[in-house]
Amino acid sequence: MEAVAAAIGGAPLPTVVAVTAAPLALGAMGFTGTGIAAASIAAKMMSAAAIANGGGVAAGSLVATLQSVGVVGLSTSTNIILGTVGAAVGAMST
Repeated sequence: MEAVAAAIGGAPLPTVVAVTAAPLALGAMGFTGTGIAAASIAAKMMSAAAIANGGGVAAGSLVATLQSVGVVGLSTSTNIILGTVGAAVGAMST
């Protein structure tokens, strides 16, 4: 595992996984940089949210927030939090 950490700039593997997994998971769910992918989990979530809200997706809702992250990525502070959690998990596993 230390060889992997060295290959990625010395960062512990759990930290790298924590910071990169969230955007990858959102993309796989259908929250992409170009919008919600058709026939995806995100599309089903958006449809359910729109039906529940009378035809629109409410600003600040889970679907709106996840789509925002899908388009612009995670904020620096969120990346720091995820990296800290990943580092803590890595420290506990050694």
